[in-house]
Amino acid sequence: MDKDAASYIPLLPLADIPDGSVHAVEAAGRSIMLCHFEGRIHALDNMCSHAQEPLACGRMRLGWIACPAHGARFDLETGEALTGPASDPIATYAVRVADGMIEVAI
Repeated sequence: MDKDAASYIPLLPLADIPDGSVHAVEAAGRSIMLCHFEGRIHALDNMCSHAQEPLACGRMRLGWIACPAHGARFDLETGEALTGPASDPIATYAVRVADGMIEVAI
């Protein structure tokens, strides 16, 4: 689906996710993690493509988040797997903030 034509779903107030934190939410039947890193919000699938483990409780640093199970790292911008054992990317979603509310295109 063209991301410009996608419907944006309001998820959480921006104030609920301080910079440097990660928060998992359910939206449209998916578990999505919102990562607030260096002033930007990123939305990605909350499931490691290798271990099928939730990523939201993993460590976030330097533009990546690590899977707590085996340490695979995923790029916050692109969802690309940066290190093994994961080799497949995770989905990313367009994000905007409207009237203080984080909205994600699904």
